[in-house]
Amino acid sequence: MVLESGSSNSGKRSNAGHKKGLSSSQQREQAKMRNPRGRFSPQDARIVSGESRNSDRKNRSQTVTSSGDNGSRRVTGETLPTPTRKQSKQRQHPQRQNKLIVYALRLLILGIGISAIAGTVLSALDPTTRITSEEIPITAMEVMPQLQARETIAHAAPLQPTQEITALKTLMQQLAANNTQLFPGMFFIDTETGTYLNWNGDTTFAAASTIKFPILVAFFQDVDAGKIRLDEKLTLKKELVGGGAGGFQYKPLGSQFTALETATQMIIVSDNTATNLLIERLGGIAALNQRFKNWGLTVTELRNLLPDLEGTNTTSPKDLAQLMVAVQKGDLISVKSRDRLLNIMRRTQTATLLPKGLGPGATIAHKTGDIGSMVGDVGLVDLLSGKRYVAVAMVKRPHNNVQAKELIRQVSRAAYQEFSK
Repeated sequence: MVLESGSSNSGKRSNAGHKKGLSSSQQREQAKMRNPRGRFSPQDARIVSGESRNSDRKNRSQTVTSSGDNGSRRVTGETLPTPTRKQSKQRQHPQRQNKLIVYALRLLILGIGISAIAGTVLSALDPTTRITSEEIPITAMEVMPQLQARETIAHAAPLQPTQEITALKTLMQQLAANNTQLFPGMFFIDTETGTYLNWNGDTTFAAASTIKFPILVAFFQDVDAGKIRLDEKLTLKKELVGGGAGGFQYKPLGSQFTALETATQMIIVSDNTATNLLIERLGGIAALNQRFKNWGLTVTELRNLLPDLEGTNTTSPKDLAQLMVAVQKGDLISVKSRDRLLNIMRRTQTATLLPKGLGPGATIAHKTGDIGSMVGDVGLVDLLSGKRYVAVAMVKRPHNNVQAKELIRQVSRAAYQEFSK
């Protein structure tokens, strides 16, 4: 508690201070007492009008009691700070900022929700984004070639012949008797039923260009394993140039070809230089021979680069038939690589052997071989009925004897008639 007192001069100051602490109603009463007729001085007017409002604000935070007219006053209670206008604004700013943040977050969430709904509706309406069940396996194979390679079997399963086709065997006996200067080797087998013809099928023959079929399988096997890219470039070197068939031999040294183009030319035009480029890229002759052995091929072997006019590279009708059966089943390469391989082999330009014996609507994916001492053809035949069979025909002959090709055509025609039943 504080007690204030003083002289008449100090009393005036005290009264002034006292007035500042009075409420507006109290100040009006004192003004009336000094001016009983109702006339106010300018000072009193200020007190009544403006200053009394300030006094009301202060009275909210303190209690004032007065005693006497001598100007003394007693102040009781604790003084509470009155917030200024600036402080009030400072407290209001954070609240406003918080509200703005909340509104902004609500708008953001609303925008995201609308965008998600709109995107779902548009994707449902867009036909280009629809995927059919048939397209899913193709997409998966494109994206995961290494996974496919792990799922394939590393060796060619042995052939599982069931019953020999006696009609074809009888025909072969007649043809052999009529062509004593020729030595035929045949192996035909239905890929579903296992019915077959095996005529000297285990005998070793000069492979000629039929060796390019196992090389093509090895190529796609490495594509599946990620060891070779279809679009990678192979460079022409002098030591790899081979004569005979194909146009790569006429390209300048240092020319580059994609791996897929090289493999394609090796088959469709039997390009020998392209074959040599792939042999080198696949690790060389020894590496390929080891792979052929791992597949279960018994006599298929590379000994020289192409062209092998002397016939040192070897195979057998049964080896080639076993390899073709494994490929069409997807044992050695992925389904996608198998389809690429067969599409390439369907484009083989030489169509004078097995294809000549086929009827209307039948298709064949095949690879021929032709040197002075041997002519042959290995293929996979599809019939309009949906049946599929493997056909391998090889004939040892006197140098360039034309009867060997006719013999292959005759056997192909008889096999087509038999498997079409």
